[in-house]
Amino acid sequence: MSKSFSDLGINEQLQQGLTDLQISVPTDIQEKTIPVVLHQKEDVVALAKTGTGKTAAFGLPLLQLIDVENTAIQAVILAPTRELGQQISANIASYATHMPSISIATICGGIPIKPQIERLKSTTHIVVATPGRLADLIERNAVDIKNISYFILDEADEMVSALKEGLDSIIKEIPKSRRTLLFTATMPGTIKQMVQNYMSKHVVHIEADMSTLGHQGIDHQYVVVEPIEKLEVLLHFLNSKEGERGIIFCKTKAAVNKLAKNLAINKFSSGAIHGSLSQGIRDRIMGQFREGYIDILVATDLAARGIDIKEISYVVNYHLPDRYDTYVHRSGRTARAGAKGFSLTILQQEEVKDIAEFEKELGIVFKEFKKANAQSIEENNGLLWAKKIFKTKPNSTISEEFRKQIRTVFHHLTKEELIEKVLANHLAKTSLGSPKSEDSKKKKNKK
Repeated sequence: MSKSFSDLGINEQLQQGLTDLQISVPTDIQEKTIPVVLHQKEDVVALAKTGTGKTAAFGLPLLQLIDVENTAIQAVILAPTRELGQQISANIASYATHMPSISIATICGGIPIKPQIERLKSTTHIVVATPGRLADLIERNAVDIKNISYFILDEADEMVSALKEGLDSIIKEIPKSRRTLLFTATMPGTIKQMVQNYMSKHVVHIEADMSTLGHQGIDHQYVVVEPIEKLEVLLHFLNSKEGERGIIFCKTKAAVNKLAKNLAINKFSSGAIHGSLSQGIRDRIMGQFREGYIDILVATDLAARGIDIKEISYVVNYHLPDRYDTYVHRSGRTARAGAKGFSLTILQQEEVKDIAEFEKELGIVFKEFKKANAQSIEENNGLLWAKKIFKTKPNSTISEEFRKQIRTVFHHLTKEELIEKVLANHLAKTSLGSPKSEDSKKKKNKK
């Protein structure tokens, strides 16, 4: 029988906040972590996949342990990206709606630093930060974290590999007596090294039900394509998912830009984020995606951290990631909070051999996705062509005389006849409408 939050030791004010959020049953990682953080003194290393409720696992007990009478910063929570930092801060604030005395500051890069310096002059109990910005504030003597009691690292595997320099300078600043809570989806060598170097010898290791929770509800599939057909296969897949929301991951910023441009040309409701875009643009695109104004997000791995949206029905790996943990983080964007999800990886023939390694390392099974045949691809291209016409805005610069002449040409055609003729004209330029295609169909019929 599942435990309740009260069984785990969570106080009434936080329980009320959870009730407001319609959260009633703790997840596996919450059930295992909360009592340890609340009632023990050791450092904690918690291994749990994305989408399993890690923020509440450390956020709830942390809020309960804060001494509101003490006006100093008592806890620092580090996240690898601003998006994730904002998400953590928003979640913790929502848990604490019935604990108004607790003050939380979000200190992340990409926005002006002066307002953050001013904010830190007010009472602050918890700081949620990205390593680079926090290191910058330490250097300016604008933040005092010399006496913190709790140091939390979320998505630590990504932070160590990408942002180690800022992290090292922060760790030098905080007291050795602090308690460190480290949360990670994977346990690469860099994390093991960090545990050894920066955490106490007495560490409590916690692991959520990794065999099910992390990949529960995710259907992992791959499709093998020739380089020349990669985009068309993707467009065919996206058309089949019309009205659903998904994320497409690319390895590089250039690849994100190129793919996003192709999606825009084909009138898909999409946006792109990567590290070279200004924070304002990233926030705007993320806001549009979060609110459902765009359906598809094209992103690099780091830029997509912190996307915690329940309605993401699919993830596409446009490029196979180099690391196993990157695949975990990508696929973990879907099937959140108990929903079902789909993760499609687009491969070239020489990459197929790598799938067995991913299966072995991650304990998952990939199925082969049935690639659309040539005719289906051509028909999909025709549909995309029709949608482009539908979404094209009328040209107001055309002279009325020219308009009249064009109308005269089409004057005697019904709407249906015009559609048939325009479609035939389009198909004549493709293999579907070519005489060769018709001949081959007749030969097949004779057989």
